[in-house]
Amino acid sequence: MATLEIKDLHVEIEGKEILKGVTLTINTNEIHAIMGPNGTGKSTLASAIMGHPKYEVTSGSVTIDGEDVLEMEVDERALAGLFLAMQYPSEITGVTNADFLRSGMNARRDEGDEIGLMKFIRELDSKMEFLEMEEDMATRYLNEGFSGGEKKRNEILQLMMLKPKFAILDEIDSGLDIDALKVVSNGINEMRGEGFGCLIITHYQRLLNYITPDQVHVMMQGRVVKSGGPELAAKLESQGYDWIKEELGIEDETVHSEA
Repeated sequence: MATLEIKDLHVEIEGKEILKGVTLTINTNEIHAIMGPNGTGKSTLASAIMGHPKYEVTSGSVTIDGEDVLEMEVDERALAGLFLAMQYPSEITGVTNADFLRSGMNARRDEGDEIGLMKFIRELDSKMEFLEMEEDMATRYLNEGFSGGEKKRNEILQLMMLKPKFAILDEIDSGLDIDALKVVSNGINEMRGEGFGCLIITHYQRLLNYITPDQVHVMMQGRVVKSGGPELAAKLESQGYDWIKEELGIEDETVHSEA
């Protein structure tokens, strides 16, 4: 079992504090969900963990099995087993989906132990079939001309091919119709197991109807203010966030605008 541990994490953007002491522990074989109103720091948490230069960590720590993630370059974080499915995946002209995936897989293997072409193709075909993706998506440039739903399926394809220890899924459900939501959820559930842990950032209970989280956390004003089981997400869906604000004496405050 591996452990991703976030302790008292404080993060600023252009001198403005966004995260004000986030503490979370996620083990492999666990799926956690973070919910919360807009502007509370959920996407900031994902970006800071992965090393986006816009986000300055002012204090706190992020470790995998005690190894300091914050001292790593972005590519080193990926090699250590972190994966981020972005809210808005980038388009990369001139690099095919298949080439991108094979390069990513080989980057995590020792020199001389690169995955063979035929083995790679068989695995890619199998995962694309599972995710109900068109065959030509393998040879199209990465995310170029993809619909919103295709981009999200492609993020899950990368997840299934790269097999990280920990995945952070930033609003992977946004913009998906019900059929695509089921397919994406199936892909995440397929990864579930002893070698995989996941943090899902979402606004909606509907994703959690298909992926049952072990823990649900609520973020407000840059902190985790409440944690519970799947029933917490259901209560948020039916009652909103006002009951938490009232229970904890939290006044309305927008930390920043999350894209």
